[in-house]
Amino acid sequence: MNNFALIGAAGFIAPRHMQAIKDTGNNLAVALDKHDSVGILDRYFPDAAFFTEFERFDRHVEKLRRGPSDRHISYVSICSPNYLHDAHIRFALRVHADAICEKPLVLEPWNVDALAELEKESGRRINSILQLRLHPAIMALREKVAATGDKIHNIDLTYITSRGRWYLASWKGNDQKSGGVAMNIGVHFFDMLLWIFGPVVRNTVHLLGPICAAGYLELQRARVRWFLSVDAGDLPKAALQQGITTQRALILNGEEFEFSEGFTDLHKKSYEHILAGQGFGIPDIRPSIELVHDIRNAPKAGLTGDYHPMAFGKTEVNSCNL
Repeated sequence: MNNFALIGAAGFIAPRHMQAIKDTGNNLAVALDKHDSVGILDRYFPDAAFFTEFERFDRHVEKLRRGPSDRHISYVSICSPNYLHDAHIRFALRVHADAICEKPLVLEPWNVDALAELEKESGRRINSILQLRLHPAIMALREKVAATGDKIHNIDLTYITSRGRWYLASWKGNDQKSGGVAMNIGVHFFDMLLWIFGPVVRNTVHLLGPICAAGYLELQRARVRWFLSVDAGDLPKAALQQGITTQRALILNGEEFEFSEGFTDLHKKSYEHILAGQGFGIPDIRPSIELVHDIRNAPKAGLTGDYHPMAFGKTEVNSCNL
């Protein structure tokens, strides 16, 4: 049994990590969050130490490290806001633990380079949660595409996950803290595309605002029109009438590829791979971080060329920015 520390215990994604730690037969020894709304701990690890101040959390983990070996922290699970991932990964390495970090690992490519050096110096490992790579349907799609050789596939990728007014008021609405909508909700889909269809040949950004983005990618084996949004108004009317708040759609060569189900146990699978020494590390995450960096800094082409149908009618001065 391994001892875990968890940073960001009050966040949306933290319970999935708590469940994965429990389901893999391990122990959450200590947790941190500046907010104390962490009653969810009672469901999983009621005996976990909890701190709202990083300094006291840091001291506690150091005391464990210098105590009996069966109390040492082996892994630090990081569920904090995106802009803090870099610092919290460094903390994990400093206390001689492996890091398990939610996406995105970091916001900029040069942060990846610095962490790669620190990982080598520490002898510990940095793992990123890339759960889509463990989705059975997506794994099958990768094998299917590989069997087609050099064929170029045509793809429309649509991801709409509605968020309320709180979104733009939180750190997620701050581009410097979240990386913007392309990073915050898009990076794992870009990783999926690169993993299946190969590296980027050409990247065009049509629209990029706080709540939606659209662009066109030429990959080694695919032409991709993509659209991302946190605006409920972009959902199909039928979905809204049924109370559906999320749409994941991938149209591959004119046919819909279904992968809306099968997400419930992907964090457990991720932890199982990490514990077996097969986690996704820095070489795996680097291409998607570089791609989103390029998307965030690319000139905006507007609605020219081959753009996603959902981008029609949107401009830089209307719904992508409201």
